[in-house]
Amino acid sequence: MQAFLREYSWPLLYSLLLHGALAAGLLIMALISAHRTPPGLQPLPIDAVVVDSQVLHAAQTALRQRADQAAAQAARAASESRAAEEAKAQAALAKSAADALDAAKLAAAEQQRLSDTAKAAAAKQAAQAQAADAKLAEDSKRKDDARRAAADEKRAAEAKQAAEAKHAADERARKEREAELRKQLADEEHRSAVESGPLRDRYITLLRNKIQGAWIRPPSARVGIDCMVEVTQVPGGEVTSAHVTQCNGDAAVRQSIENAVYRASPLPDPPDPALFERNFVFRFRPNE
Repeated sequence: MQAFLREYSWPLLYSLLLHGALAAGLLIMALISAHRTPPGLQPLPIDAVVVDSQVLHAAQTALRQRADQAAAQAARAASESRAAEEAKAQAALAKSAADALDAAKLAAAEQQRLSDTAKAAAAKQAAQAQAADAKLAEDSKRKDDARRAAADEKRAAEAKQAAEAKHAADERARKEREAELRKQLADEEHRSAVESGPLRDRYITLLRNKIQGAWIRPPSARVGIDCMVEVTQVPGGEVTSAHVTQCNGDAAVRQSIENAVYRASPLPDPPDPALFERNFVFRFRPNE
C-alpha cells in the first residue's frame, strides 16, 4: 500500500484539489445568494454570468470520472505492481526452490560420491584383508607342510634308527643266544663229564659227611634210618631250605635231619663249579 501511495501520490492530490475547489466555489455562491438584501430601488442591471446547474453537474461528473479513471489506473497499476511483486516473489521462490533442489542434488551427488568412495575404500580394505588372510593361510600351509615334512623325515630317521637298533639288538640277542647255547652245551658236556667221573661222588660224600656230622641222633632213632632230603642252597653253600620227603623214621627223626642240614650250612663247595646245584636231593643213611 505504501508503494502504491508513493507511486500515485500526485494524481490523487490533483484530484482532491480539483474536487475541493469546485466544492468551495459552490459554497461561496450559495452564501452570497442567501445574504443579499433586496434593493428598494429598481435594480441595476448586473453584468454577471449565470452558471447553469447542468453545466456544473457535467463538470463535476467529468471531474469525478477523471478522478475515478485516475483511481482505476492507480488501482490497476497497484494490482499490476502487486502481480509483478507476486510474480517476482514467486520467481524468487521458484529460484530458491530451484537453488535448493540444485543444492539437494549437489548434496545427494556429494553423498553418493562419499558413499562410493567409502564403498571403494571398504572393498579395497576387504580385498587387502582377504589377500592378507590368503597370504597368512599360504604361509601357515607352507609352515605346516615344512613341519610335516620335517616330522616325516624325523619319523623316517627314527624308524630307520629303531630298525637298525632292533636289528643290532636282534643280532646281539642272536649271538648271545648262540653263545649261551654253546656255553650251555659246553657246560652240559662238562657237567656230564664231571658227573660221570669221580668228582661227583667225592662231592656227594663231602655233603653227606658234613650233614651227618651235624646230626644229633634222637632217642627214637633206630638202626637202618633211610631218608630222602630236598635241599635248596645259594652260591657259597648257604642252605635256604631243607625238607625230608621220604623217611622210615618218626617225626623226631625227620626234624633232627632237617636241623642237621641247617647246622651244616654253609655246605662245602663242589670240587668243580659244574657240580653246583641250587636244588638237590640226597639220601640220608647215617648207619652206612
